[in-house]
Amino acid sequence: MSDKPHWEEIYGQRSATNVSWYRPHLDVSLDLIRETGVKTDARIIDVGGGASTLVDDLIDIGYTNVTVLDISQSALEVARARLGT
Repeated sequence: MSDKPHWEEIYGQRSATNVSWYRPHLDVSLDLIRETGVKTDARIIDVGGGASTLVDDLIDIGYTNVTVLDISQSALEVARARLGT
């Protein structure tokens, strides 16, 4: 059984900000990434990132090579719409 239908349903029925795990900024994750000393042109992948705002914050602080991977196309579309080009 695939989890994909479950996550498509979640993001199809709820706004990304109306789920229990939503946070406007993932400060702990950002701090941990900064602490690694990884350069802003390093490749970063957010596995299971869905509609998370981590990618927004990484781009805002200068990271240029960020990929978000998720099972839910709906969640990724939310992130794309929020980020624009």
